[in-house]
Amino acid sequence: MKWRRPIGIALVASLVCSGATPTAAQALSQRGFAESRVTLFPQEAPPDEERAVLDLMAREEVFVKPAAWLQFAAGLDLRQNTHDQVDNSWHVDFTDRGTMRPAISVRRLSATIARGPFTVDLGKQFIRWGKADIVTPTDRFAPRDFLNVIDTEYLGVTAARGVAQFGAHTIDAVWSRFTPSRVPLINQRWAPQPATPIPITVAGSEAVFPDGSQVGLRYSHVARRAEYSLSVFDGFNHLPNIEAVAAPQPGAVTLVRSYPTMRSYGGDVAVPTPWFTVKGEAAYSSSDTPATDDYVLYVIQLERLSGEWNFSGGYAGEVVTARRAVATFAPDRGLTRAIVARAGYTIDSNRRLAVEGAVRQDGQGFYSKVEYSQARGQHWRATLSGIVIAGSPDDFLGQYDRNSHVGVALRYSF
Repeated sequence: MKWRRPIGIALVASLVCSGATPTAAQALSQRGFAESRVTLFPQEAPPDEERAVLDLMAREEVFVKPAAWLQFAAGLDLRQNTHDQVDNSWHVDFTDRGTMRPAISVRRLSATIARGPFTVDLGKQFIRWGKADIVTPTDRFAPRDFLNVIDTEYLGVTAARGVAQFGAHTIDAVWSRFTPSRVPLINQRWAPQPATPIPITVAGSEAVFPDGSQVGLRYSHVARRAEYSLSVFDGFNHLPNIEAVAAPQPGAVTLVRSYPTMRSYGGDVAVPTPWFTVKGEAAYSSSDTPATDDYVLYVIQLERLSGEWNFSGGYAGEVVTARRAVATFAPDRGLTRAIVARAGYTIDSNRRLAVEGAVRQDGQGFYSKVEYSQARGQHWRATLSGIVIAGSPDDFLGQYDRNSHVGVALRYSF
């Protein structure tokens, strides 16, 4: 296991933050936590022989509301990791464009202005569209960290967002700077591997980020018997095309990530019934970039709340209307043509259990995740999770069949 210098910053910040108490003034509030997580892999996954990974993270978020119509929000993440997944730089990262997770990063930094039916958010923020679980076809402003392909978290985007709400009608307009999803690191177990080994050395990876901005518009309506929305997006796919370019070393290549243009037209609907809620979401995505597919992603699912249980399940599908891609990294498409399901059970005020999974329709890929969480007092929470992955090497899920793992996390919230 390898340690890097920023761990000192994380530990000191955790102690400082854990000693902080909310101010009595209503204009200022804060929340945060310090967490340690151990992930254990029973199997090696060549070329990655590491089977135990320790992650440390501290997060602090502050909210200032100097007036009823104005709020400022700021959040900072401090990270460290024993498996070379965190950058060793001391600088404060704002863009989230590095291949590794930054040791010190701005999670959010935004201002919210609300007057009457209008709300404007400016700065680094989180924008979620869509209603489906696991696969969300219309979520085009929501890049993720895929260093662990199954356990992901969303990344903030630098954007200006305006929302106008008139009764049951809402219009949501977004302009954003491009933020890519973080892809698995080469020579680690989550990097995509070819079904048949190729005698070529990967010398490194590079990224070509697009110029220009992204825009999106979403209209939603809450009717008496249904809720629906329509959306359009014009920008870039936050998941890359991948091209192998000859490196200076003989028999070696450099993997170049580029982000194709994307125009997406989609919508979602939720219809409650006495037995369950029917949800549907779909989006058609096209591109002018060569070697990029045009396709439709769609999800149909049922959802039900019953006592302390929450169930959802359905089918995620894909229809390729123009197949041109050579190599991509596309987890959203990799989880389609599959039955997906999720269930949660609240045991009591301190304990909860969650299960989710996906099975490809041809049976070539499968994953299941079980998570149990228990709190102690107001500050401590322990979480135990287990993930099983299996399938064929040429399936998106099946290629990670040696990456089944268990994880234990301990969190102190303040």
